[in-house]
Amino acid sequence: MTTTFDALKVRHFPLIFASGWTWSLSRWGVSFLGPFIANDLTGSARMVQLAGVALWSPLLLGGVVGGWVSDRFDRRRIVIGQFFVTIPGLVILGWIEISGRLQLWMIYPVLFVTGVGWVFDMVGRRVIIYDVVGTEKIDNALALESSGTAVALAFGALAGGSLIQAAGVGWALVVMGALQVISLTTFSMVPAITQRNQSAAAAGVSALIEGVKMLRTEKSLLSILGVTAFVNFFFFSSSPLLQVVGGKFGVGPALLGLLAAMLGIGMFVGSLGVARYKPQRRGLIYVVGSYIAFTFMVGFALLPWYLPSAMFLAFAAVGMGFFGSTQAILVMDAVSEERRGRALGLLSSAIGVLPLGMLVVGEIAEVFGASTAVTISVLSGAVLMTLFLRVRPESIYQRQQSEEAATNRDRRSELPESRRPTIFDLKAF
Repeated sequence: MTTTFDALKVRHFPLIFASGWTWSLSRWGVSFLGPFIANDLTGSARMVQLAGVALWSPLLLGGVVGGWVSDRFDRRRIVIGQFFVTIPGLVILGWIEISGRLQLWMIYPVLFVTGVGWVFDMVGRRVIIYDVVGTEKIDNALALESSGTAVALAFGALAGGSLIQAAGVGWALVVMGALQVISLTTFSMVPAITQRNQSAAAAGVSALIEGVKMLRTEKSLLSILGVTAFVNFFFFSSSPLLQVVGGKFGVGPALLGLLAAMLGIGMFVGSLGVARYKPQRRGLIYVVGSYIAFTFMVGFALLPWYLPSAMFLAFAAVGMGFFGSTQAILVMDAVSEERRGRALGLLSSAIGVLPLGMLVVGEIAEVFGASTAVTISVLSGAVLMTLFLRVRPESIYQRQQSEEAATNRDRRSELPESRRPTIFDLKAF
């Protein structure tokens, strides 16, 4: 009999989970602090969105590189190594703010470095999770990880707002750095894991090109990544503006943090539901969750009252919980074992369209206001994603795979590139 927390019984996974949770807590705290500082110093929606761009832009191109690195090198060392870049940046920025010398431009390189760290953490840690728990428990493990990320989002935003109000921005940044120290310590306790099947054939630029070529032959992967790109460009691109939209309620940093925390609370509920019930039709949950998020985000943006607006944001986030808890496993199951790192790299690149969306939404907000910009963005996303799914609907039909089916799929994927069907062909559209 399966339970909600099955994967936590697997050796080493609790340590990986705890490390990932504290890393996410720090990252989401930073994602609140960066836009808050920009908004506080300038009051400009454009500068607020640029803070989000700095944090998320490494995913756009860095994902392909990160995925190749994950497939070629020791993933444990990759995850550990990124901490030695992100931690000093946060602590130094916090010290500068405490000493009263913080300037707007200083936040952007620190946010960028944090984003780079996230790329290598994501493409390394998730494949390690697959290696640890195996096919049977991977759905449960990644749903639990998504639940933990959602809780971290809620607590990170809430803690960021509360720390600003209680101790100031500088100490809040130092606390985020300390959380990453805890994450590093916890992950370092995980021993080296035997990797199931890591590619050693391709190297250098040719391996990067091979990763991109998967989009021509893996139609399910293309469909999944397309949905990811639409959701990130049109939904998540509005996330830095949560504070700007919340400004119409006339509340302080703590309640603004609570408003942003609704996103994490809703995602936690949705992710925990997936962890508990492990739905067979993963793809349907993935796509339906996206539409739920688009729909309720409109209510959040347009309602003039704090409490109803916060509830609509939480309902939108439940849809994001469905989306986020099925996303990575759909991507990894769409390709063979030795290419999972590169597939996750492509996933992070699909997520990486987010900063482009932030730039667009930021410019719309400068002209029409934040609430209108969010509404235009999510409605456009829902319409365009529907058109895309009419052409590439494969993601909707993805189901759980048995161990035998996964093995057979891996064998089929060993066919030479020339013998695989080409599906990314504009003539076919």
